Amino acid sequence: MKKIGKIVILALIITAIFITDISYAQLENPIFNLINGGDSGDYVFSLRLLILMTILTLAPSILIMLTSFTRIIIVLSFIRNALGMQQTPPNQVIIGLALFLTFYIMAPVGSQINSTAIQPYINEEITFEVAFDRAIQPIREFMFKQTRNKDLALFLNMKGIETETLEEIPNHVLIPAFIISELKTAFQAGFVIYIPFLVIDMVVSSTLMSMGMMMLPPVIISLPFKILLFILVDGWNLIVKSLVMGFK
Repeated sequence: MKKIGKIVILALIITAIFITDISYAQLENPIFNLINGGDSGDYVFSLRLLILMTILTLAPSILIMLTSFTRIIIVLSFIRNALGMQQTPPNQVIIGLALFLTFYIMAPVGSQINSTAIQPYINEEITFEVAFDRAIQPIREFMFKQTRNKDLALFLNMKGIETETLEEIPNHVLIPAFIISELKTAFQAGFVIYIPFLVIDMVVSSTLMSMGMMMLPPVIISLPFKILLFILVDGWNLIVKSLVMGFK
């Protein structure tokens, strides 16, 4: 149980430092106080507990934004809207599929963090500082691969930072650049997804108008055809394959 507690706190502290860009030296004493359960005259227990609970509350949202989840959930939402079905698949199914696809895509990153940082730290082979440095590196590499240079340059210029290597780019610059890159990629995919279904809507609407059936909503007629098209092209297979391959 003590080792499990250390892993949890290690993950939370890594998340907090990764987001705020606080140096390890600034948090070295409170980190070890939290991990080892020691007392310190400079830190009140209630304050440490508040900080820990705050990190615990924000950690899921933070980790979601640093992974492939954002792109996947937006693309899946576009598919549902393009089909014209507001509640099918339901939100629970969409979120569940996005989460498991995220686990699948991020598995190599997680395995690298576990083998290079978590396991050596549990076995007391390395210090927390070394574990932290090793843990954040795979996440940064993943985000750099998916971030456009234009988006990265935007935040660097607004911050007035000049860097020569990727290692010099701080986390608070990399993260928003990664997020807007993911949003742009997701919306581009959504646009491509909408086109064939929009064509079906236009054809059905034109046909109904030429027949003088003004009172019949075109959506009622076009919905079965859109579902049929999606089934014939094996839409879920194509979408999932495209999403996964997009992160290679």
